[in-house]
Amino acid sequence: MALETYASGKRDEVHTDVLFKARQACYKSRDEFYACLDKQSDKKPTEMGFAGLLYPVECQSSRNEFVKNCRTSWVKHFDRQYCKTKSLKRLLDDKESRRAV
Repeated sequence: MALETYASGKRDEVHTDVLFKARQACYKSRDEFYACLDKQSDKKPTEMGFAGLLYPVECQSSRNEFVKNCRTSWVKHFDRQYCKTKSLKRLLDDKESRRAV
């Protein structure tokens, strides 16, 4: 009886407004965390995220918000993306400094 009642409900209904708000909250907390990383880049990184991402303790609260508002798979993806971008930027900056000599 309970299974029939559950099966007859509107399971396929998608609340796009909820999905949109959750995604926006995730993006906002992600941007705040990575802005903190850029701002606190002179501090010694002591905390560890995914994909080898290290960040200073000053960014711990924004990191907690980021992890709370986003799915774990998204956090891993964004951390990998951030590390890859930073690595590529360092590589390109290094090549530019070699050319200038």
